[in-house]
Amino acid sequence: MAATKHGGSNFVIYAALAANLGIAVAKFVAAAISGSSSMLTEGFHSVVDSLNQVLLLYGQKRGRRPPDADHPFGYGRELYFWSFVVAILIFAVGAGVSIYEGWVHIAEPEPLRDPTINYVVLAVAFAMEGASWLFAMREFAGSVRGTSWWQAVRASKDPAGFIVLFEDSAALAGLVIAAIGVWASHAWGDPRIDGVASIAIGLLLGVVAALLAREAKGLLIGEGADPAVVAQVRKIVDSRPEIIWVNHVRTLHTAPDRIFVAISADFRATLSMGDAEPLIEAIESELKAALPMLSSIYIRPERREDAPLLHLNEAENGG
Repeated sequence: MAATKHGGSNFVIYAALAANLGIAVAKFVAAAISGSSSMLTEGFHSVVDSLNQVLLLYGQKRGRRPPDADHPFGYGRELYFWSFVVAILIFAVGAGVSIYEGWVHIAEPEPLRDPTINYVVLAVAFAMEGASWLFAMREFAGSVRGTSWWQAVRASKDPAGFIVLFEDSAALAGLVIAAIGVWASHAWGDPRIDGVASIAIGLLLGVVAALLAREAKGLLIGEGADPAVVAQVRKIVDSRPEIIWVNHVRTLHTAPDRIFVAISADFRATLSMGDAEPLIEAIESELKAALPMLSSIYIRPERREDAPLLHLNEAENGG
């Protein structure tokens, strides 16, 4: 799977940020007028989403810094750190505040007021969130052709894309829950139902946060490249007549669009050191031409019999 370009992710994040800032203000105004717990919860939800998008933009900016002596492979994985922070914020702030607000409104129900403003704001918010969701889905779908949606999320190395998609999906579901809560509270004359809707939104955010944290954790720890990339690296190296056997191909994403690769190969015994050096340089040039995302390439001559353990463990390490 090709790595997602930062430019596309930035557009999706800016679109989501603009939508959430406007929606948050409208939701808080509606909550103040109507006294709706679920609308107040939705307001906090939009604020958290806005903060998340700011953090993702910050992470992308920090991640584009060039390598230096302290970080020879660059700062690309800093985006993965901020993605994990985003997941924690969704859980701690978004889900926590929603559940707390719901519990308060169940324990101390507020008198019902005219819900018209809530329906207007929810309709506008749904339209804006829907537009943001379409942008995110279109961007994400463009990089995951030929695979299922969930498999694409698991395989994606660009957290900005799937985090915004998850956030927008949760936001749309939250708006539906809030609308049902507002309607049911007035239809049955029980304001506690609105509080139950807030708790439901909080639980939904908790599930989304757990899924995002799981994916961000894997990227933060370090994930290998897509198997198709590893197979292509192996094929290019193995095509050289001077190579007897490719022992293993180890890869690691140092950024969404940058991959470190370490290759162990058994060179023909008749190949001299003087011939091996230009051969390695030629292989590196061919690999970078075929796979531009390979930012660092390390090729180690190693006899096949000296690397059995690495070869046996290759499937466990993404190579």
